[in-house]
Amino acid sequence: MTEKSDTRSRRRVLQGIGAAGIAGFAGCAGGDGGDGTEAGTATSTEGPGGTATEEATTSAGESSGQTLNFAQTKSPLDLDPMKANDIPSLQVVEQLFDGLYTYEEGTTLTPQLADGEPEVSKGGTRYVVSLKDGVTFHNGDPITAEDVKYSFLAPGREETENGSEFTMIDSITVVDEATVQFDLKYPFGPFRHKLSWYPVPKSVREGNKQAFNTSAPVGSGPYEFVEWQEGSYVRMRRYDDYWGDPLPEVENLEFTPITEPTTRVTTLRNGENHIVQTVPPKLYSTVEGIGEASVAERGGLGYYYLSFNCNEGPTADKKVREAIDYAVSMDEAVSNYVEPAGVRMTSPLPQSLIESWGFPGEEWSQIPHEKDQNKAEQLMEEAGVDKDYDWTIIVPPDDKREQIGITVSNALDSMGFSNASVQRLDWGAFLDKYATGNEDDYNMYTLGWVDEVDPDGYLYYMFHESEEGSTNGCYYENDEVMNQLDQARESPDREERKQLYTDAITTILEDRPHLPAYNLKNSFGVRNEVQGFRPHTISGINPRMAGPLGTVTLDE
Repeated sequence: MTEKSDTRSRRRVLQGIGAAGIAGFAGCAGGDGGDGTEAGTATSTEGPGGTATEEATTSAGESSGQTLNFAQTKSPLDLDPMKANDIPSLQVVEQLFDGLYTYEEGTTLTPQLADGEPEVSKGGTRYVVSLKDGVTFHNGDPITAEDVKYSFLAPGREETENGSEFTMIDSITVVDEATVQFDLKYPFGPFRHKLSWYPVPKSVREGNKQAFNTSAPVGSGPYEFVEWQEGSYVRMRRYDDYWGDPLPEVENLEFTPITEPTTRVTTLRNGENHIVQTVPPKLYSTVEGIGEASVAERGGLGYYYLSFNCNEGPTADKKVREAIDYAVSMDEAVSNYVEPAGVRMTSPLPQSLIESWGFPGEEWSQIPHEKDQNKAEQLMEEAGVDKDYDWTIIVPPDDKREQIGITVSNALDSMGFSNASVQRLDWGAFLDKYATGNEDDYNMYTLGWVDEVDPDGYLYYMFHESEEGSTNGCYYENDEVMNQLDQARESPDREERKQLYTDAITTILEDRPHLPAYNLKNSFGVRNEVQGFRPHTISGINPRMAGPLGTVTLDE
């Protein structure tokens, strides 16, 4: 994905477009870059109008107890899971809808609506899922296999941004009312993660898709919909007949979009919001200085990077890319402009995936070069780059990524290349340019990719040269790597996939189509009266309000 907000791949957004849609690029899906400078919905400067211990009033005028007020970085765009593809929307969807499977604290799947693990057969091309007994939607209708089938087919049939998530499915069969069978066109290693999808009630959604998306969504989650005023708030109340155990302790949720980070922190200080999302580097000390609040954080799944145009211009030469690696201290840049809100990355996979797969992260961390200007100048000379060359680095509207671009520009200047410009573009202009492959548009750009739960979600979409991947603007070519990425995504064997990805990433790091930069933490300012809130690795799951992994409460 690209960026405009932040989401997962379907949900995959730091902001990139292409088959993955807008959810993959970091910046697209709904978390700002930490400085409030990304394009998005209008900033709300008014708090939700009450504290957690106030009596909230529903649209029906009923008094309904405690309300937790959560400040998002942007307003949701869709409430229908078939369309939701940005982090603010997914955060709402996660409260209203349950998936067949969900995630534990990391990227390990656990059954939710499904009654156990899927049965896998036919060489990894058939998955059979059984549903729990007695689970209903909020209108009382049972969740059936027909609803599941409909929900997996609708995104593709309707050509929503989520449709590309399920192109590997050949057919879906309703075995019986509580059993659904997925047959794939080919073995697809990450398919288990696709099963975290949310079933919706077919009859209700087909009756009025527009209402289902904006004013009358009907889900199966711990909260039910009350009211949405786009750009102002989303209100939900606990569904007391929820099948899960335990029920949420907090009776009402209100999400309010506040784009500007300083304003979000002010509402935290004033008690207008109990949790505010995304604490930028410059505001960590401010939040930590609030006596009634603190920072809660968890490593996220984002990958932010400097990308080279490998299609045209001097950066198509591996020597030039290596020279820039020598010329820049990415360690210093991340330390100066990203920490403590993020951490240095030295590969295209976040640490949580490196750890869960057992990848050789320490070995990969040795591949980026230490800063050595003499070596950088030597490589530039060997590559024959003219000192009068006009370098163009384009960056999206985010201070941190702009600073990475400026760091590179300064490094080029120090080597005698005085014509290096950093162009900060709004998202529309950036997205028009970053993937053209034209030397006149860019030599380098900074971007990010967020919230994928399988290596395929990072590597295939950013480095594979197929139409589906298109390498998102770097135009990287390496036949051996392409074959490895193809084999890895079509293998049902995790150990085989691990070795293929290990070899591919090692080559990618040595070829340097990207210079990995940093991973942003999922960070929140949290008032002391909030107990039990634990940030989740996957941005769209926050805030998780109840379930076996913990329950959020509000102290009176």
